[in-house]
Amino acid sequence: MGTLYLVRHGQASFGADDYDQLSERGRQQSVQLGRYWAARGLRLDAVITGTLKRHAQTWAGIAEGAGFPHEPLAWPGLNEYDSEAVIRAIHPHTLPRVASAQAAPAQYRQHFRLLRDGLAQWMAGTVSPQGMPSYSDFVRGVTSALDHVRQHHVERNVLIVSSGGPIATAVGHVLGLSPERTIDLNMRIRNSAVTEFQFNPKRHTLLTYNTLPHLDAPEFSDWITYA
Repeated sequence: MGTLYLVRHGQASFGADDYDQLSERGRQQSVQLGRYWAARGLRLDAVITGTLKRHAQTWAGIAEGAGFPHEPLAWPGLNEYDSEAVIRAIHPHTLPRVASAQAAPAQYRQHFRLLRDGLAQWMAGTVSPQGMPSYSDFVRGVTSALDHVRQHHVERNVLIVSSGGPIATAVGHVLGLSPERTIDLNMRIRNSAVTEFQFNPKRHTLLTYNTLPHLDAPEFSDWITYA
């Protein structure tokens, strides 16, 4: 059996002009995950990432913390959906920019209520967010990466660095979940969280979901973030 580690990127820049950048906390989360793995002697045989900046920056932090030398394989199918396009598809009016849940809790909750509704409609095929693939094509992008791992890395340790949407989609696919339950997974995944699959040439099996073992100490209690 091989082990596939799926890591959501570290905290990005929610509310900024460019979300696709790790915050300083996001970089710290990534480096700490690498340190945690190095302390436990984890060895990786292959690394696959999406092509977004926050994916590359998260991998760079992990590699820095662990001393991993790998050159990752870039996989566009592991890129996140465009949350702003999803919301615009059902709510064409511009939303106020929200920096955090603490800064404007009502607006923050509205953002994620609209995102959940937009995702449900995109998954059902009732809306087509501008510039985005169909949901079935999005799923194929994710599952193609899982197929690649099974076909080429049997009995190896493989790391995927991606985003909440693709990771929740991978888990939903493996467990045979409905789109609604997949959205629930997506809304709860934390920054730098680790999800583990065991796999053989035929299938993946979920081992853990959304864990933060590298932050399981009192000094990291305020490092746990979601956006």
